[in-house]
Amino acid sequence: MDRLTEMEAFATVVDQGGFTDAAKKLGISKSAVSKHVSSLEARLGARLLNRTTRRVSPTEIGLAYYDRARRVLNDAGEADALVTAMQSAPSGTLRVSIATDFGVNHVSPILGRFLHQYPDITVNMELNNRYVELISEGFDMAIRVGELEDSSLRARKICETHKRMIGSPAYFQTYGRPARIDDLNDHKLLHYSNASSSNAWKITAPSGEQRQVRTGGWLTVNDGQSLLNAAIGGLGIAYLPSFLYAEAMREGLLEDAIPDLPFEVLGIYAVYPPGRFIQPKVRSFIDFLVDSFRDKGPEDW
Repeated sequence: MDRLTEMEAFATVVDQGGFTDAAKKLGISKSAVSKHVSSLEARLGARLLNRTTRRVSPTEIGLAYYDRARRVLNDAGEADALVTAMQSAPSGTLRVSIATDFGVNHVSPILGRFLHQYPDITVNMELNNRYVELISEGFDMAIRVGELEDSSLRARKICETHKRMIGSPAYFQTYGRPARIDDLNDHKLLHYSNASSSNAWKITAPSGEQRQVRTGGWLTVNDGQSLLNAAIGGLGIAYLPSFLYAEAMREGLLEDAIPDLPFEVLGIYAVYPPGRFIQPKVRSFIDFLVDSFRDKGPEDW
């Protein structure tokens, strides 16, 4: 007999608590289930089930075997699903969470190309600046900027961005330009209101030393575009990723606050729940993003 068939019959008996319910679950006769289990016990040379007129329960050996058998069966099921999925055209609703600034400025403008390329996919895109729980909140994937905190998720890098301190020429004419990190304490800083950072900037000194700067400012806001506008308007110095400031810098609206400081390099990642295979709708969207941003260097936004 087929080993997987025997395993499945045995595991289903344990799951259902008896041969009758297992037979209903498997869609075969009770005698067939019993035959599969007996064949498995004979092959292994061990009794896996305690049978009485009222109940069926696994023996100690049977319980240990059940744990491993269930894993094997789950793996086999996922393997079958993988083949089916890979042969299927991407379809269904794709629910994705994207950091607002990156989503508005760089994903939304190209989303039409993706939808035309995959007409059977419906995108439900939620733009927010909070850390969503993918599985519990029902998201298929998310796009995150910077260090990944949840190691249980699978991730694929889409591209990179630079983060640097910038201000307008008018601001530097009025307040002067900081020559070193300590000088930032005398300047007006524009903060992104993220609870994890607590208005603290993590900066790398020319020596490679990691420094932290905590200084109040005229403006604290949870939107990068608003910080960019404030910096252009001469309200202070902002610490922003290049996908926000690059165009304004090319136009001369912004300048480096401390030109000699090394850039902070941030990865932009697609993250999705763990599993043996990736859903076609998720895979197709990640492939699309990687291809769309393939030629984007950190300062090319």
